[in-house]
Amino acid sequence: MKIRLASATAALALMAGAAQAEYTITVLHTNDFHSRFEPISKYDSTCSAEDNEAGECFGGWARLANAVRDAQGRHDNTLLVDGGDQFQGTLFYTFYKGKLAAEMMNSLGYDGMTVGNHEFDDGPEVLQSFANTINFPILMSNADISGEDLLKDVIQKSTVVEKNGEKIGLIGLTPQDTDELASPGPNVIFTEPAGAVQAEVDKLTEMGVNKIVVLSHSSYAVDKYVAENTTGVDVIVGGHSNTLLGDMEGAEGPYPTMVGDTAIVQAYAYGKYLGELSVTFDDDGKITEATGAPVLIDAGIEEDSDVLARVTEAAQPLEEIRNKVVAESAAEIDGAREQCRAQECQMGNLIADAMLDRVKDQGIQVALQNGGGIRASIDAGEVTMGEVLTVLPFQNTLSTFEVTGAVLKEALENGVSQVEEGAGRFAQVAGMTYSFDPSAEPGSRVTEVMIGGEPLDEGATYGVVSNNYVRNGGDGYKMFVDAANAYDFGPDLADVTAEYLAANGPFEPFTDGRITVAGQ
Repeated sequence: MKIRLASATAALALMAGAAQAEYTITVLHTNDFHSRFEPISKYDSTCSAEDNEAGECFGGWARLANAVRDAQGRHDNTLLVDGGDQFQGTLFYTFYKGKLAAEMMNSLGYDGMTVGNHEFDDGPEVLQSFANTINFPILMSNADISGEDLLKDVIQKSTVVEKNGEKIGLIGLTPQDTDELASPGPNVIFTEPAGAVQAEVDKLTEMGVNKIVVLSHSSYAVDKYVAENTTGVDVIVGGHSNTLLGDMEGAEGPYPTMVGDTAIVQAYAYGKYLGELSVTFDDDGKITEATGAPVLIDAGIEEDSDVLARVTEAAQPLEEIRNKVVAESAAEIDGAREQCRAQECQMGNLIADAMLDRVKDQGIQVALQNGGGIRASIDAGEVTMGEVLTVLPFQNTLSTFEVTGAVLKEALENGVSQVEEGAGRFAQVAGMTYSFDPSAEPGSRVTEVMIGGEPLDEGATYGVVSNNYVRNGGDGYKMFVDAANAYDFGPDLADVTAEYLAANGPFEPFTDGRITVAGQ
């Protein structure tokens, strides 16, 4: 896609005098890598060595490294940036935390990244260690970190990098609700994105910087909002919503998506694509042309042998854990993001059923699993522990507690309150059914709830099992924080799911109508 000046008069004006000095830079970008250092399958999960040799896999750091170097070789002037969420998603993160991500990003020479919500999964301590290890700035404009001693000296709101004699301003942005999505602790205060970005744009402009790129781990929808409600932002490199932009099947919009004078890009997730946006500016820092596309990191891109050797070495301590076959599935178990964050999904049923089965003798009636905690599908055949851990990587534990029917309904309302945005709070359930109307106002979307074949009694008390993240208020479930008889220290959810799969194998994936959408 190309964006050009609208009028011939303006074009002629650009050709006169000093305005002839156009400046072009190619922005190479990744986002939501989630520790997928090895190649992934078409399900975004573990890809076997056999399938990789057969050319059926995507991504992996060894391919991504070659794709970046190839792009750098094809363009005279490049900027390499990341839209956040390098952390979490596979055993590589469980074992190494941010150390391997820092090593790999340093090796490719990234120019900057923003803080994703998952960078806070293990609190400020792990993020501080990562920030002290990387050789490039990590940015976050919409947060007050002055009260967090671990972070106040290692994260900047914005920075300036010089490329081919021109200054480029970089601004970071993270989700405003990161305190609900991760574990930043009480000393980090998140703020509204557009105002935070505009304040940094104004500061950079006063410094004479007129080419500004926002690295935004905030979602495609928020990126469009920021573009509409700020001035001076030239490019927004997105993340968080795992949005694919371009001309290919499944894309949610054009690449770039132009909102006013701002070019918005995002490159799906998991290292499956490398974003490649070439932008030309006039002397005043206005975009005269923006063109590009995400590059699919498939078998057509050779794996770098040195990087492959390093990833293989790093994988050795993980092999025994993840290669253990724990179960068998008769068919693919669908855990796709677009399903599990909007409607009943097979993986959601499996996990919720597994949770409820584990504690059914404790007087627990219903289970609730946030769709955002489901990170991949599992293909048919043997199921390894590595695959289960890719689906459930967060080391969440089972939590049991008691709430009234009114609180339970409030929780379900929270689950469907942002369904149109694909938010992770969508509730997958067991032991209950519910219906909702997505066209109604948030807070009044749930139309019917049945538990044990009876309508929900808002005055009754129900036993609930969920994960410790949800029970402690994650994904907006603050109504559970003060729940009665709460116990957050049950077994790991991945272990519970693996054991349930083993006991019910070969597992037959299913949906059974426990969640219904009005009008469908």
